[in-house]
Amino acid sequence: MKALNKVSLDIKSGEFMTLLGPSGSGKTTLLMALAGFIRPDHGSIKFGDQEIVLTPPHRRGIGMMFQSYALFPHMNVFANVAYPLKIRGRSKAEIKTAVDDVLEMVQLKGYHLRRISELSGGQRQRIALARAVVSRPKILLMDEPLSALDKNLRELMQVELRAMHERLGMTTVLVTHDQREALTMSDRIAVLRGGEISQIDTPDRIYNAPNSAFVAAFMGESSFLRVTVSDSGHVYAGKLLKVASSTAVGQMGLLVIRPEKLEITDPIEAHPTSNHFDGILERILFQGDSCLIFIRLADDNLITMRRHLTQVERARLPHIGAPITVSLPQSETFVVASDQGA
Repeated sequence: MKALNKVSLDIKSGEFMTLLGPSGSGKTTLLMALAGFIRPDHGSIKFGDQEIVLTPPHRRGIGMMFQSYALFPHMNVFANVAYPLKIRGRSKAEIKTAVDDVLEMVQLKGYHLRRISELSGGQRQRIALARAVVSRPKILLMDEPLSALDKNLRELMQVELRAMHERLGMTTVLVTHDQREALTMSDRIAVLRGGEISQIDTPDRIYNAPNSAFVAAFMGESSFLRVTVSDSGHVYAGKLLKVASSTAVGQMGLLVIRPEKLEITDPIEAHPTSNHFDGILERILFQGDSCLIFIRLADDNLITMRRHLTQVERARLPHIGAPITVSLPQSETFVVASDQGA
């Protein structure tokens, strides 16, 4: 079985590219091939016009940040950060200046003599980042660097990593399985599945215009309704849908419904440019910043709607078991091929 299968990827200079996919999709293998730790059986890897497929990792001009951080526990912070410069033969004065600068950049000025065991998880992550960029590499590669952090710290570090990328201007390639992380940080996202790239595009396009049911399902919450595709258009439950885009082929497709795109609608005042769905309010889950509302449609399909509701708005919702009509704007209505898995 091939870990990667005919992958073709063009990363622009200064771009923040994320390799996103489930476990076993090939994203880490691709990153390791870029780093030089894995040599592909076929093909070419070029940094600019330079072929580097046979170039060893330490001569590729890259910075590498591992999931485990790979810090040296017997060294203090200064020695850890200075290590890439030391093995390159830089002078002591150059090393001190570079380490001072990068520690200030990651907001750990004055931590030079701290031992790794004395640092918090977030501080270790910053030290690993400082070590990866201290030599000012042309390319920064990161393998799930935030996975060990708690939710709040992970979200904070996403913003800081993106800001540092913009400040340094280096080409950055991130591997993650976290969709929100990819959407937050990336210029473009390559979604991998089974060693192949399913779609590569901007975060907005990946989320709002997925080219397959797999990408739509992987990139966020979705409900899928089977539709019939014919010369007359796309039909669900006997109604002709107003569709913004479609990649469906053949006679069947899947209507992708993002929960946050749905609105509760008065059937009498339904907007003519929206698609409307009648059902029964089955369940409401309060999740802090939003409510997840489950609606059972007449054909027994279950869809969900996510809304940010005030206490007053929640009180005005229909009661459980009551009829409810929701609408999906035509601009948010897209259909994908049904044979690519949801």
